[in-house]
Amino acid sequence: NKENKENKENKENKENKENKIKKIKKMSKMRIEISKNLIKSKLKTASLTTFNEVDMNNVIKIKNKYKDIFYEKYNVKLGFMSFFVKAVTNSLIKFPIINSIIKKKNIINFKYYDIGIAINTKRGLIVPIIRNTNLMSIDKIEKKIDKFIYKANNNKLLLKHLINGTFTITNGGIFGSLLSTPIINYPQSSILGIHSIQNRPIVKNNKIIIRPMVYLALSYDHRLIDGKDAILFLKSIKEFIENPIKLLLNI
Repeated sequence: NKENKENKENKENKENKENKIKKIKKMSKMRIEISKNLIKSKLKTASLTTFNEVDMNNVIKIKNKYKDIFYEKYNVKLGFMSFFVKAVTNSLIKFPIINSIIKKKNIINFKYYDIGIAINTKRGLIVPIIRNTNLMSIDKIEKKIDKFIYKANNNKLLLKHLINGTFTITNGGIFGSLLSTPIINYPQSSILGIHSIQNRPIVKNNKIIIRPMVYLALSYDHRLIDGKDAILFLKSIKEFIENPIKLLLNI
């Protein structure tokens, strides 16, 4: 009886192990590099995040009104990201400390604006760089983003497309994220997180109205960037997005 009981227990243990099958595969080179950079960011920055929310109503109106004409003229779709790239660039010009990094005991301020756009692919998250965004119009930014998405999905991005950015924008909103604290893309000093657009009640002129709102999150390296500068920088982005005519007129 004792032997039968042990045999029964052994059989049950074997069945349990067989039911808990694990699949083990090596990390890809890209995933290893992503992991290394994330750990660097955590260990080498004093990361802090500040938040704000933006009324997307005016940008949506422009997009809906001109998207067909825009596509006919430039052969590329008009999206929201180009507005954020312009808003970030104009705000970086106003707050140069955000467009800086710490290297050893020195602060390096970049006088050019190379903005990384986080793109999700089957192989992982990659961040191609749009160079000299201060010299680019909305249509040129949209074309560059479209080109990078194609190259990313077809494994055609080169190392030169991915290095030496000065700032990064990531958009978790395309997956439905309401709010997050994005991790700094080291050695950069800050990153902007965009989230999903949702109709929410807000108070305007002492009246409750419904507006398409989006939460923005700015993670920044507090060793270099003071809270005041981070808050005002994010507020500047908010003001440009809520008054997009300023972006189009570059004022």
